[in-house]
Amino acid sequence: MRPSPFALERFFAEHEFTAPHLLCCSDCESVRVEDLTSASPDGLQGLLDLSLRYGDSHGEPGLREAIARLYTTIEARNVLVFTGAEEAIYAFVHGVLNPGDHVIATTPCYQSFTELPTAAGCRLTPWPMLPENCFAPDPDLPAREFTDATRAVLVNFPHNPTGYLPPVEFFTDLAASCADRGAILFSDEVYRFLEYNTANRLPAACDISKSAVSLGVLSKSFGLPGLRVGWVATHNEKVLKQMAAMKDYLSICGSRPSEYLAQLALASQERLIARNRRIIVENLALLTSLFKRRDDLFAWTLPAAGPLVFPSIISSRFGGGTPPDSEVFADRLLKEAGVLVAPGSLFGMPGPHFRVGVGRLDMRPALARMEAWVDTAVPPE
Repeated sequence: MRPSPFALERFFAEHEFTAPHLLCCSDCESVRVEDLTSASPDGLQGLLDLSLRYGDSHGEPGLREAIARLYTTIEARNVLVFTGAEEAIYAFVHGVLNPGDHVIATTPCYQSFTELPTAAGCRLTPWPMLPENCFAPDPDLPAREFTDATRAVLVNFPHNPTGYLPPVEFFTDLAASCADRGAILFSDEVYRFLEYNTANRLPAACDISKSAVSLGVLSKSFGLPGLRVGWVATHNEKVLKQMAAMKDYLSICGSRPSEYLAQLALASQERLIARNRRIIVENLALLTSLFKRRDDLFAWTLPAAGPLVFPSIISSRFGGGTPPDSEVFADRLLKEAGVLVAPGSLFGMPGPHFRVGVGRLDMRPALARMEAWVDTAVPPE
């Protein structure tokens, strides 16, 4: 079955390069090529000397070694590089899962998590993040829903779009439960390293379970979406081979310049992550100020990690009826103020919630524009 149109990506295709102010992006502030090459004495020359031949289909060896160092139990042979995280999700679903398999997936989510398994003929059980519980999901749902047909549990922590981060015990218990039931824990960890309190960082799934798969990418925490470099890390050799076989029908191999620059980026991990975490913290302070001042219009849960916030509209004064509709709010905000936010419907959660991105340096003028429009559209009482 053909997947439905990717709502979020069609939304960005229409608005990302025309909206004056972007306030919904999931990536962090990016850098220039020179910022990466200048951090190494031979960085630029290495790029200029690079042969533009085909690359290793598993990813350049040096890159896989650098990725392996992000984990505690992983070696280069346990890593498979993809052209972004999306290709890896596709390869997992179509290379590992079969029609009739049962899959559990956290929601709301990036649409691939639910759409691809469904289109592939799997039976999907959503695992909702609960707004009434500060977006914590029901920890007992997987145990209730597990069947002999359950093949995979797909999770994303830190979570997009809510910023929720579960306790470590929750995550380790989930990994153990999946292993005990013979299900693969597919863990989307693309916002890892952006915990506001690093003591709360979850272990990588691949480091605590021999069957689990950890998904990573340079687009989000590192702020390098233009490189289009993602990967999976796992001790599960069968899954790795199945995903590699599917990759042969997709990108085959990655861009050698991108994979070279990715190695330089990983060598500068601490610098890039520290900068992006600092930007997020500063932007959260700005957002907190607005939401406190206009608590007659908005409610929100402070995220624990990552560059995303998922507030809700609690007033019908923006239009759209009751309960408030974030699509109406987002449409008005874009047309009347030139500010783009992402309504919750793009993540499978229609209603009052909308996504705000706090990982970019240009958030201050975008938020100022939104605040001015809000005060004009719905004056404080």
